[in-house]
Amino acid sequence: MAKLARLLSGKGIETITIEDTPIPEPGPGEALVRLHAATLNFRDLIMAKALIPGIAKEPDLVPLSCGAGEVVSVGSGVTRVKAGDRVTPIFTLGYISGAQTTYDMLGGSADGVARQYAVWDAESLVLNPDELGDLEAATLTCAGLTSWSALNAFRPTLPGEWILAHGTGGCSIAALQFAKAMGCNVAITSSSDRKLARAKSLGADMTINYKTEPGWADTIRKALGGAKVANVIDTVGAVQFDDNASLLIDGGQISAIGMLGSDFSWSVPNPTVTLAPVSVGNRDGHEAMLRFIVQHNIKPVVDVVFDLERIQDAYRCAESNQFFGKVGVNLW
Repeated sequence: MAKLARLLSGKGIETITIEDTPIPEPGPGEALVRLHAATLNFRDLIMAKALIPGIAKEPDLVPLSCGAGEVVSVGSGVTRVKAGDRVTPIFTLGYISGAQTTYDMLGGSADGVARQYAVWDAESLVLNPDELGDLEAATLTCAGLTSWSALNAFRPTLPGEWILAHGTGGCSIAALQFAKAMGCNVAITSSSDRKLARAKSLGADMTINYKTEPGWADTIRKALGGAKVANVIDTVGAVQFDDNASLLIDGGQISAIGMLGSDFSWSVPNPTVTLAPVSVGNRDGHEAMLRFIVQHNIKPVVDVVFDLERIQDAYRCAESNQFFGKVGVNLW
């Protein structure tokens, strides 16, 4: 028997339970994975609290989308992975390359990774490099790949450009790390001086506390001395669209990733601004991201880790916004 978490979709964090379940067997084309670690995203709170109704599997689901583990066995016809390989399931199952045609998203419309064993189509697995531990690899499926796509999928990110990242959660910290490795300058915002100090230790060139500096856009504009921002990693949403847009270079981009403060910014019609709704990415992008991480010796950031039995506490930690980078879950 193995353990898994189950969430009553949209009914709240307190509905998450831990259950015993039989270990599944892989069928043709499938692989059985023993998961070791997972991490949370704001998206997991969306599923638990019905912040966007109708997108979670009903009536319940195995939560979380970001996980990593090891292949235990494979079904007939599998050549992509073998027993003993360290792997991660991709965010959108079956989304290998090109334009998105499938929407089976882990921890949402499809059961996620908050479990010890799972069977997936082997083609929906990526091999994790030795340079990353399981917990580090488990930060990348959603938050990491979303930031990678924001910096690569719509316009090229060039050395010397300014990138603005809002907040110090998983997407923004991954964007900071990726952008610095690309030779960019990075400005980052937070309401916590402690978190901003940590961001500076990761290479942030400009840090802005938006609580003590409510006119943060003017602060950034003055500090840049006439320069402008090429890409905004927008985790907040429509409430600060105009401020973000005012900082952009010609041809710059607002990467619409989150809704921490309001509706998604793509709900704001503005034909003069390049708005890129980032929908995570595909397997090809995930593998390109892994190669880049290894090449530049990037170490993803996990702030705190909870055992699976304390997954409700992990959710409440994520809900509190008192973490930096990612909140992890130990699946051992």
